[in-house]
Amino acid sequence: MKYTITGATGHLGRKVVEQLSRLVDIQDIRLAVHTPSKAQAFLDQGYEVVKSDYYDVQSMTKAFADTDVLIYIPSITYDVANRVLEFENSLKAMQKAGVKNLVDVSFIADQPNNPFQMAGYYAYLPARLAGTKLNYAVIKNSLYADPLVLYLPELIERQNIIYPVGDQAMSFITRDDSAEAIANVAVKPYLRDHRQVYLLTQKQNYNMIELSRIMTETTGQEIGYALVSLSEFADIYRAEGDGDELASMYHAAAMELMDAVTDDFQHITGHEPMPMDQFLRQNYQRRLVA
Repeated sequence: MKYTITGATGHLGRKVVEQLSRLVDIQDIRLAVHTPSKAQAFLDQGYEVVKSDYYDVQSMTKAFADTDVLIYIPSITYDVANRVLEFENSLKAMQKAGVKNLVDVSFIADQPNNPFQMAGYYAYLPARLAGTKLNYAVIKNSLYADPLVLYLPELIERQNIIYPVGDQAMSFITRDDSAEAIANVAVKPYLRDHRQVYLLTQKQNYNMIELSRIMTETTGQEIGYALVSLSEFADIYRAEGDGDELASMYHAAAMELMDAVTDDFQHITGHEPMPMDQFLRQNYQRRLVA
């Protein structure tokens, strides 16, 4: 079996490579990346690395050749039209290369009334796949817990979480857990041969009071919750380049569209996902030591 992973040098992609390597020989893994120079460490370890450009069907067709299972991790963009074009190009390449099996990474924000700027792509994805002849599974991630660790110093300084979600809850999953589930679905045909759609979440969701309590216990610093408006939140983070996009996502959360909880992770892996308090505690302590 040949497993090809797109976006293998990204935050999630690297973890998927690690998890898949625990289940299959690395000689059976191909990494399709936009910039091979970023994958030098993988080359040094003996992985096959090939050039693949979402806007170049020929390069993807070549990268996907002899692939039994394609793990499709999309690019990071907040442009729905470009994301759709990338996927359409990828479908063309899959067809030309004869790929039959797909594990597609998606996101919780796929409802038709979801105001998140990328929701149009995530809503399009399962309907588009249903019209193909592929065997596939769509794996929807909830919000990543990982950025919260990097966010903690700012929250300590602010003394508050400021997400504009009111009293609504949000669901999370760690990238490590997401990658483990993705790898398991890829190697187990019964988990991906029936066009399954999974949503990966921790065992519970968290409103901002609950999340701030966990953060306080983790850091030993008092962190509360001070709601800001959507426009204020967008203004605060606009300089970082994604203020409006993030505000649209939290708008969705305020509409109760980001709080679903499932046992899909346990169904796929056989064990429970890492809970938020354990994840934050372990990773915050590692950052302090580092």
